[in-house]
Amino acid sequence: MADQKKIEEGVRLLLEGIGEDVTREGLADTPNRVARMYEELYKGMEEDAAVHLSKTFAVDKSEIVVERDITFYSMCEHHLMPFFGKAHIAYLPDGRVVGLSKLARTVEVYARRLQIQEQMTTQIAEAIMEHLKPQGVMVMVEAEHMCMTMRGVAKPGSSTVTMAARGCFQDDPRLQQYFFEMIRR
Repeated sequence: MADQKKIEEGVRLLLEGIGEDVTREGLADTPNRVARMYEELYKGMEEDAAVHLSKTFAVDKSEIVVERDITFYSMCEHHLMPFFGKAHIAYLPDGRVVGLSKLARTVEVYARRLQIQEQMTTQIAEAIMEHLKPQGVMVMVEAEHMCMTMRGVAKPGSSTVTMAARGCFQDDPRLQQYFFEMIRR
């Protein structure tokens, strides 16, 4: 659990550090609001993807499952600035599937923590492989990083794309092509 008092004190120090009066009306409750917000933004640190991926259902045939355009919001661990975008997941079951909402919940587990996109993409793929035990999985994440658009190089609209392929998706270019076709429809 987040230490609300430490966060509040840190926010007060930050506000003082940039020259603000932490007692003025508009800022008086800001440390508390930020502490509550951080608890929400970083709730993934307390969650385990296994919880979401453990309830599976038997299927007669193993056909590819694609869940695309899963919106997420995360925070860059380098600058504490948001990055956000869409995650796309495909997996080829090996006799068992998971409820579709569980794929989105898995994305949330990893997005709701201090993170880098490259690591988040890999964590999603590895969690699905570990807990669903499919024949393979492919994950693609497309995101805009505020640390690139608001500061530094300041290039709004630029996006970063990361991918992770495991199992049959790693070995079969036809499955990879099928994945790309499905997410672009």
